[in-house]
Amino acid sequence: MSNRLKNEKSPYLLQHGENPVDWYPWGDEAFRKAFDENKPVFLSIGYSTCHWCHVMAHESFENEEVAALLNKEFVSIKVDKEERPDIDAVYMTVCQTVTGSGGWPLTVIMTPEQKPFFVGTYFPKNSRYGRPGLMEILREAALLWKNQRKDLENNGEMLADAVRRRHQSLAVSADKLDKTLLARACTMYLRQFDWKWGGFGTAPKFPAAHNLLFLMCYGRSENNAAAIRMVEMTLEAMAKGGICDHIGGGFSRYSTDDQWLVPHFEKMLYDNALLLWAYAEAYRLTEKSVYRDVARDTADYMLRELWGEGFYCGQDADSDGIEGKYYVFTPGEIKSVLGEKDGEKFCDLYNMTAQGNFEGKSIPNRIGKDLTDNLDSKEHKAWKKKLYDYRLKRTKLHKDDKVLLSWNGWAMIALVRAGDILGEPSYIDAAVKTEKFIREKMTDKNNRLFLRYREGETANVGQLDDYAVYTLALIELYESTFDIEYLEEALFRAGQIRALFEDREEGGYYMTAADGEVLISRPKETYDGAVPSGNSVMAMVLRRLAFLTGEKEWQEAADRQLHFCAGELYEYPTGYSFALLALSASLYPHKELVCTVKENAPEMLKHYLKKYPAEEISVLVKTEKNRERLTKCAPFTAGYPVPETEARYYLCENGTCQMPRTLEEIEKYL
Repeated sequence: MSNRLKNEKSPYLLQHGENPVDWYPWGDEAFRKAFDENKPVFLSIGYSTCHWCHVMAHESFENEEVAALLNKEFVSIKVDKEERPDIDAVYMTVCQTVTGSGGWPLTVIMTPEQKPFFVGTYFPKNSRYGRPGLMEILREAALLWKNQRKDLENNGEMLADAVRRRHQSLAVSADKLDKTLLARACTMYLRQFDWKWGGFGTAPKFPAAHNLLFLMCYGRSENNAAAIRMVEMTLEAMAKGGICDHIGGGFSRYSTDDQWLVPHFEKMLYDNALLLWAYAEAYRLTEKSVYRDVARDTADYMLRELWGEGFYCGQDADSDGIEGKYYVFTPGEIKSVLGEKDGEKFCDLYNMTAQGNFEGKSIPNRIGKDLTDNLDSKEHKAWKKKLYDYRLKRTKLHKDDKVLLSWNGWAMIALVRAGDILGEPSYIDAAVKTEKFIREKMTDKNNRLFLRYREGETANVGQLDDYAVYTLALIELYESTFDIEYLEEALFRAGQIRALFEDREEGGYYMTAADGEVLISRPKETYDGAVPSGNSVMAMVLRRLAFLTGEKEWQEAADRQLHFCAGELYEYPTGYSFALLALSASLYPHKELVCTVKENAPEMLKHYLKKYPAEEISVLVKTEKNRERLTKCAPFTAGYPVPETEARYYLCENGTCQMPRTLEEIEKYL
């Protein structure tokens, strides 16, 4: 038995291609059928590595009774939230408006005009423990549709109006943007911080690496020890906990407990990219080897297990239908692989016990142990390699092997930062290779970007996140390699974003392009959730371009974007940490450095730049070869002569430029 999903490319849709439910992908065919047959639409949204999506699928969508009811009374549509984040954003807003919370799987019942009248998340097949069952919900919805359709349509219209209002500009212009806003955010983080286990709030705990990036920036700029302490406690606690894969590297999506011990075992590309960035920056800030080592393990995991044609989305929590089976061990298994003596040592180092810490088995962890204890020894690395190889043969993980442009952008940014900070050129090479893949495989003949690539096929027009994160990655690549092509492309993409996504009347940027598919609302996302929002990223992109080019156009665009973000920042600053990072770049002293050199950027310059985050210093390199192209990008560099011999450096700070100097003189001055 199969349905219309069998021909799709999305791993999530393909997982449901053999369901007895007569699923349709999102599109005109499904809505036309609903309209023609006078049926409501049942919409289910999820993603392929989602544990509770699997549970609902096994309980309900693989069940003949549920399928018979859905096929008779509804037109059923499946959506991969990672391929259509715009659809997910619209109906998740409905769910949060109606229920006060959200999550996946997302369950929606709506009219053929796409207006929802019922929303929720996971439902068991039948009612239990006070939770309504899907069968009861479907029967009631079908009955109401036949007997009280007008009421349902009115409810749908009201919800659609509510969503449109939510997706209008919630922010208001702020008269003043100053450091008190950053201080307020730090104070709020201090109140939310778990001073025993690190992280913010209580379980479930999410890494939210962009919170840590802001706090590092604030702590460094203000010499605020408490901000840095929050970062270090959190990074160390995560590195010790079971959320960190101590055998194969990388991090799971979140912890189900306060001490980061028991994760929800799925691994996502975006989490690992942002955490790689955070651990690398922590190493730059503190020079503590533990952060360097975790960053390397994370980058190596991404390159080893998620790289294919571009970076894949992630890996499932389940193996053979059992959550976490791939990651847990018994002491007997450890000893069978490592031998009795070495196995005993490993079990002691990683808290592996007979009683276990997860369903009778043990998640390796370093809680209560010294993170640096013997971890760099050849013996220890050999143990991990043997266990990794054993784990690969013991059971398999499903891998979501689609390539999402925005997530690949985060991977590029993190790899460039880590490559520069850790002195690992292979990471930068991987980012360069990823950018080339996007240019060649995820760009159409009109130079527009695609959102997804899988098995040689691109799909879905790029959305704000795709363009914005890719543009930020291009800026990072320019300031690492000084290849002028990346700066030119970043400026082109930023202009394209303004043309396709900007709200010229109320400020900010819409999630979808002006010529994109029309839904019941055009979302404008600002909240920095699992990943920073496209609007926060645009604030950073525009500010960085303003620094690099010196052009009034980009300065004004950056100011407009920060003022757009300001209203929400004032209401709840800790929900917008990446926007705070962009604001910090505007409020604290910033340096612009122009290197003029006959041929290539000196290695000394790259070594020097390891000391400074890109948010604090912008660097341009002018050579004999790129002088005309650089002048087009940054006209203020036209007057800087290219020397015949030794490189010269022009430093500007706080609107004042110094006389040309050598790099040694610049370093001494600073």
